[in-house]
Amino acid sequence: MREAGRISARALRLVGEAVRPGISTAELDAIAEEAIRSEGAQPAFKGYHGFPATLCTSLNSQVVHGIPSPKVVLGEGDVISVDVGAIFGGYYGDNAATFPVGAVSSRAKQLLETTAESLQAGIAQCLVGNHLLDIGAAVQAVAEAQGFGVVREYVGHGIGRAMHEDPNVPNYGTPGGGPRLEAGMVLAIEPMINAGGHAVEALSDGWTVVTRDGSLSAHFEHTVAITEDGPLILTAE
Repeated sequence: MREAGRISARALRLVGEAVRPGISTAELDAIAEEAIRSEGAQPAFKGYHGFPATLCTSLNSQVVHGIPSPKVVLGEGDVISVDVGAIFGGYYGDNAATFPVGAVSSRAKQLLETTAESLQAGIAQCLVGNHLLDIGAAVQAVAEAQGFGVVREYVGHGIGRAMHEDPNVPNYGTPGGGPRLEAGMVLAIEPMINAGGHAVEALSDGWTVVTRDGSLSAHFEHTVAITEDGPLILTAE
């Protein structure tokens, strides 16, 4: 799982380095697929329940599951959420980040910074003996302190030999709730935070999820193992 995570992390980094005004999301998708396959791994998302691409590329008010396209070209001031995973040796890695395209507004910058901070706050709760909802409570506290909305309908998840395993990992909750965390569990922690309200809806393509109020959204994710020595981020190079 560490190797699957490393490959996922490298693909995400290479895509992030390529983000600029004028590039299409299809071009970013090609970069990620090449990065993953060049290391003898497989894209985790391509073909998953029929998803057609290596990346999920979600632009501005899109929250998650946006489909890469040569027709979607990044522009100055956009923000793009990129989610990517890899399969290596039968195990999955999964990570995401939201990137600014050129210069962005101060509110967009604050949203990206806060969402990244909320991810770190959630990871810090991945301790043996803590409870599952301690993770979501930490994410929620960071995001809502800045006036942002925490998406409810989409959550993090267990991960291992399958992309999505039990348990679901909400990005909100009451401290002390849910099952106890145990050494050996591996979770995909992934805050999805909106600049406006928390409500979202799916588009007619059956995949793309957008904020209902049209506000910007950000998404950050790491695959994290719970160990006796504390949280271990597997999606790191």
